[in-house]
Amino acid sequence: MNDPYRILGISPDATDDEVKKAYRALAKKYHPDRYQNSPLAQEASEKMKEVNAAYEEILRMRKNGEKASYQSSYSGTYSSSSRYSDVRIMINNGRFEDAEDKLSSIPPSERTAEWYYLMAIISYHKGWLEEAYNYASAACRLDPTDSEYSSFFNRVRRQRSGDFGTGYSTQGTAGCCDGGCCEMLSCMLCSDCLCRSCCN
Repeated sequence: MNDPYRILGISPDATDDEVKKAYRALAKKYHPDRYQNSPLAQEASEKMKEVNAAYEEILRMRKNGEKASYQSSYSGTYSSSSRYSDVRIMINNGRFEDAEDKLSSIPPSERTAEWYYLMAIISYHKGWLEEAYNYASAACRLDPTDSEYSSFFNRVRRQRSGDFGTGYSTQGTAGCCDGGCCEMLSCMLCSDCLCRSCCN
């Protein structure tokens, strides 16, 4: 599996209490009860499975006295409150315009994989399939190990290729989340090119 410490957003040197705290915060964030009838339900479910598996793997490793072999892949620090939690709430409540305004106010230099993912969700539910595809591709490229992003990207990619009877062409359907390349992003990964003003 992917680095379980990275999935929980903690260092391999974290204490048992820090591991438990990180797990509980993520379990609360992605719990299915919070996403009933939500556009994010399927992706949240995938993420919850990933978080549970990571937590169980860490507990197993620590119980057996195994040292983490993921030290080099960890980067960043855990934060129990996502910068985008309010945007997720807006999306859950169908307030797509408010969510988009909130995301658009974030400077391009500070836009993370989660920013692109949430913009993809908003675009998708506004019926902008190409924008959703581009944003989801960017999210996967910035964080290819996140199951929430890859699940949504693959759903949009399949719909875009006509798997669900949408009539879209199949050009460039391979994506970074399923082992292909994001050729579409080779000339547009810079934040300015993917901002909403350029996509319109």
